Amino acid sequence: MPESAIPPPPVQNGAQGSTLSRQLALQRDRRPADPLLSLVVPVFNEEESIDIFLGAVTRLMERDGFRFEIVFVNDGSRDNTLVHLLDRSAADRRLRIVNLSRNFGKEAALTAGIDHARGDVIVPMDIDLQDPPELIEPFMSRWREGYDIVYGVRTLRTSDSAAKRLSASWFYRVFNSMSPVRIPENVGDFRLVDRRAVEVLRQLPERNRFMKGLFAWVGFNAVGVPYERPQRAAGSTKFNFWRLWNFALDGVVSFSTAPLRAWFYVGVVMASIAMLYALFIITRVLIFGIDTPGYASLLIAVLLMGAIQLLSLGIIGEYLGRLFLEVKSRPIYVVEGVYADGTPQAAKP
Repeated sequence: MPESAIPPPPVQNGAQGSTLSRQLALQRDRRPADPLLSLVVPVFNEEESIDIFLGAVTRLMERDGFRFEIVFVNDGSRDNTLVHLLDRSAADRRLRIVNLSRNFGKEAALTAGIDHARGDVIVPMDIDLQDPPELIEPFMSRWREGYDIVYGVRTLRTSDSAAKRLSASWFYRVFNSMSPVRIPENVGDFRLVDRRAVEVLRQLPERNRFMKGLFAWVGFNAVGVPYERPQRAAGSTKFNFWRLWNFALDGVVSFSTAPLRAWFYVGVVMASIAMLYALFIITRVLIFGIDTPGYASLLIAVLLMGAIQLLSLGIIGEYLGRLFLEVKSRPIYVVEGVYADGTPQAAKP
């Protein structure tokens, strides 16, 4: 990570700058001098990464003098992740484990960690150290300036393939062009979130979670800190192309109705073309007396309209499926147990 990780504050002019400065000053006055920092770390089959992560993070946190806790969320791991975490928590009281009853997915696990974190500020991060713990100190510096959300901006993504970088760039552009809630480009879940923003997040009841969008939706004053994204310290990624595609689809459908509206306009355009073509055929027959055998053109038209109808039904189905899940109101996750000191604790309601 570059030493100059903290960019200068953005220059504000006029009333906007005055308003922001006033807001930041008000927030600085209410910030505790010695805040509790909660690191929220979802894990799934990451037993080989635990010791590497804890060694790097605890050393840096102690060096910088932070008062902290680490909330691991075991998302139904099938290896010895839970056993390893319990052993480590027995030796370090700053570790707590939220063990989910099965695999609910990263977004649900992240939600569970946020719900159970007790800190004045919360930092969601991955265990693979691609979210550099060195960035926590710059995050805290921005927080002390009065910002409620400080997010990491990936300036270099050499650890990702060219296809992944390109698809990520397309996703941000498509999402921000369709959604009223804009998310910063090249920003993941790695960020610092103040307690008052966390309390708003906890009020959001939706089951289909797209946390990048939810972090942006809550608003508050936010600022980015650039960093270079390193390689994984250990293990392998749990996201393949198909999971990333579904994740992107969830994000778009969760925050925009533009796909539904787009197919209304597609229907209008296709209907207009059909009417104009019908008028053309009728006029040609009446004036020139030319009939239209047109089996091939008719078949093409039927197939085209059928494909459009199926595609539009698929888009409607995506929204109906999510509505179906929301109406059932099942919990976002189920906690098997919360552990500290290697022993079961009372779960947070």
